[in-house]
Amino acid sequence: MAEKISVVIPVYNGEKFIKEAIESALNQTVSPSEIIVVDDCSTDRTEEVVKKINSERIKYVKNKTNMGRSAARNIGVEVSTGEYIFFLDHDDIWKKNYIESSIPFLKEGYDIVYSVPREFINHKGRIVRKSNKSIPVDVGEAIFSSIIGYPSATSVKKSTFIRFDESYSQREDFEFYIRSFLTGKKMKILDNYKVMIREHSHRTSRNRIFMEYTIKLYNQYKDKIPSKYVAAFTLHTSLVCLRFGNLPMGWKLLFKAISKKPALLLNSRNFINILKWAFRIDRYVKSKLAY
Repeated sequence: MAEKISVVIPVYNGEKFIKEAIESALNQTVSPSEIIVVDDCSTDRTEEVVKKINSERIKYVKNKTNMGRSAARNIGVEVSTGEYIFFLDHDDIWKKNYIESSIPFLKEGYDIVYSVPREFINHKGRIVRKSNKSIPVDVGEAIFSSIIGYPSATSVKKSTFIRFDESYSQREDFEFYIRSFLTGKKMKILDNYKVMIREHSHRTSRNRIFMEYTIKLYNQYKDKIPSKYVAAFTLHTSLVCLRFGNLPMGWKLLFKAISKKPALLLNSRNFINILKWAFRIDRYVKSKLAY
């Protein structure tokens, strides 16, 4: 008997891209049993667009109030009937054999399978850049460096799913992976070019709240994680602070990270990002004027 697979798509005002996301799920070589679209109280034409797609596999759920994407994903899992859950954000898309490539590892016993996104697309679906970043063999290092985490590249075994923390309206994916690691979930990272992430001006990683939730996450977990990962976790938080103009905290955490593990500076990606953001006085002034 074939396993049941559920796809969960949270969406808020996603009329521009939701159709393409759903179609990428419908057209998989290993077909999902259901595609659960959780509409988080959209005010645009999202509902109309979804209901025009002709497929009995689509289940449309609309929240009465805006609850946030963490809650939307959790609701999707709650109403799902599949043994395995694949998350897909409404503005991202999958290649046709994405599910097929991940299912064997979930069946093998992994709780979470992550497929590293290497291709980033624009609003027309055209590839605008490719990522060449190296992925650590150590899963913990990959997680605490925030090298992995996109929900659209994440599939889970429903029976061991730990839910997204609904107190996080951003960085909930990072928090999910940290907590999954700390609770002993078995994870597999695949580097296979199956997930395409859409870049646009409304991505949440571009606003200052992203930094605030990163700091919250750091403060929540800095004393709970294995000591071997503290430097990487601290450096990531430092770089986020520097990128958004919080130079005092950014520099403080940067020195803390480097003092623990000087070899972090040998990583070219880290070094370039430090040079790019650590001296941006204009961003610091802009951040102070914003408050």
